[in-house]
Amino acid sequence: MSQHTSPQELIARIKELENENKKLKSRKKFGLVWEDKPEDIVLACDTQVPIIKEVKSRKLVSDTSLFTNVLIEGDNYHSLSVLNYTHRNKIDVIYIDPPYNTGSSAWIYNNNYIDENDSYRHSKWISMMKNRLELAKNLLTNTGFIVCAIDHYELFTLGLLMDEIFGESNRIGIVSVVHKSEGRNQEKFFGTSHEYMLFYSKNKQSANFETIVLDENIQATFDREDKDGLFRLNNYLRSGGGDHNLRRNKPHFFYPIYVSDDLREITTEKKKGYNEILPITSTGQERTWKTTKETFIERLNNGQILAEKDQNDKIQIYEKYRENQVIKTHWIDPKYHAIHYGTKVVDNILGGKKFDFPKSLYLLIDALKLTTNKNAIVLDFFAGSGTTGHAVLELNKQDGGNRKFILCTNNENKIAEDVTYERLKRVIDGYKNKKGEKVEGIKSNLSYYKTDIIDIEKLHRISDESKIKITYQAGEMIAIRENTLNESTKNDWWQIFENSEKKTAIYFKEDKTKLSELINILEKENKPTVLYVFGWGKNEYRNEYSTKNIKVEDIPEPIIEVYKEINRI
Repeated sequence: MSQHTSPQELIARIKELENENKKLKSRKKFGLVWEDKPEDIVLACDTQVPIIKEVKSRKLVSDTSLFTNVLIEGDNYHSLSVLNYTHRNKIDVIYIDPPYNTGSSAWIYNNNYIDENDSYRHSKWISMMKNRLELAKNLLTNTGFIVCAIDHYELFTLGLLMDEIFGESNRIGIVSVVHKSEGRNQEKFFGTSHEYMLFYSKNKQSANFETIVLDENIQATFDREDKDGLFRLNNYLRSGGGDHNLRRNKPHFFYPIYVSDDLREITTEKKKGYNEILPITSTGQERTWKTTKETFIERLNNGQILAEKDQNDKIQIYEKYRENQVIKTHWIDPKYHAIHYGTKVVDNILGGKKFDFPKSLYLLIDALKLTTNKNAIVLDFFAGSGTTGHAVLELNKQDGGNRKFILCTNNENKIAEDVTYERLKRVIDGYKNKKGEKVEGIKSNLSYYKTDIIDIEKLHRISDESKIKITYQAGEMIAIRENTLNESTKNDWWQIFENSEKKTAIYFKEDKTKLSELINILEKENKPTVLYVFGWGKNEYRNEYSTKNIKVEDIPEPIIEVYKEINRI
C-alpha cells in the first residue's frame, strides 16, 4: 500500500480481500475442478430465447394411429433448453455418445475447432458437458436413467462430473463394452478394444432395471437348474385380453413353430413329422407370440427356448429366464462390434460411407431393453448417425412396444439432414441395401424441427413486445409439450394442433374479442383440449374460460420462467 492511500481506498481493498476470502472458503474441497471456459451459446441465452420450428417437408407419416417421434436440428444446448419447457420430468432414459475429446478428432467450442494443440481442451470439454448435463437432469423422471458412452480420455473427468450433477449415490455402474475385439493396432502399448457406458439414475431408490414378469396364466413356472444356475419357464404365448395381443393387429407376431415328438428339436422351418404349434388359445382365439420370428430364432439359438407338454398333454413353447438375474458390467458379444454392427449397418442403409464411428445397433438395443419399459420416452442429444432412434424402432418391432424417441443433433457437414434424418427415413419407409435387396420398413412417424432464437433485450426484464413475439412463435414448442404434433389451423389469432385423442390451441392476442369464437369452435369438436391464452401474468384466464372439455394454460410467462431458471436469473 502506498503512504498516500486514502481511507476510502483502504476500506475498498479490505472489502475486496474479504470477498476473495469468502470465495476461497466456498471453493469445493473435493471433486472436479477445472478452468471454466464460458460458452458463447450459453452466455447469449441472456438476450436470446430458443424456440423450434417444424420443417413440414420432412415429416414422415406411415401410420396415423401410431405415435410420432421427434428429430431436432440445432445446437443441443438450445434443444435442451426447449425440452426443459416441453419435457421436464418426462424422459425415461437418456443415452448420449458425446465427442470423446481424444485430440485426434476435433470438435467445436465457441465456433472454433478444439484439437490436441488446445491447452484448454479438457476444460472446454468439461464446461460443454456440464452445461448440457445440468439441463438434461431436469428432464428425467424420478425413475429415469442416463447412460453416457465414453472412452478412457475423459473417463475420470466425466465420472466426477456425473457424480457431481447426479450424485455419487445414484451411480448405477460403469460397463465395459468390447466394441473392437481385435484392438487398435496403432497404439504403442495396449491395443484398446473396449470403451465404457456410465449408468446413472435420477433416484436410485425409485429406479429399477426392466425384468421379465411372470404371466398370470403360466402353467409351468417351477424352478430348474442348468450350467448357468436356476431358471424358470415363461410361456411364449402373449397373454392378456388387449387388442394388441391379437393376430389381426400384429400379424408379424403370428407364425408357426415346429416341435419334434420328443420335444428336443424346435425350429421355425416346416419338417415332416414335427408338430405345428401356433399362438392359438384353447378357445380358438388367434393371439401372437411375444416376439417376431427373427427374435424367436435368436433366442432359440441362444438356448433360451424349451418345449414342454402341459397337464392336458398339449405342447407349449416356453422361454427360460432367470429371476433377479444380476447384470454383469463386462459386455462382450460379437454383435457389439462397432465396425460390423455400427459402421457397416449405417453404410448399408445409406448406400456408402457417411459417418465415422457409429455405435453398434445391438449395443443400443440391449441397453434400452435393460432401461426402458414399452411406453418409455428416450432422448439422445448427441444423436449423430441416429443409432438410438433406430434401436428404439427395432426394439418396438421385436416386442410390440410403443417407445418414442427424441433425437437432437447439429447439422455440421449436413449430418442432421443427410445422415440422421435419412437413416431414420429409410428405416421407417424401407430401403434397398447395398446388395439391392429390399428391406422392409418399420412403421412409425417422425416430425423434424430446427432450433431458432428470438432476440430480446434482457431475460430478467423482458419487454411486452418480446412477450408477444414469443407467444406468436411458441406454437411448435407447445405442440410437443402436449404431444399434439399435427397442425390443423393457423391464422392471425390462433393456432390449433391435434392428435387422435386431443387438441391444443394457442390464442396469440392480447385483444380477446375473438377468444369466444375460438372456444365455440373447440367446444363443437367435443374433444379434450388444452387452450393456451396470451396474458401478462399468471392464471389470468384459467377460471374464466376453462370448461368441461377445455383446460386453460398461460402463455408466455411459463416459458420465460423456465428460461430464467435454467440461466440462473
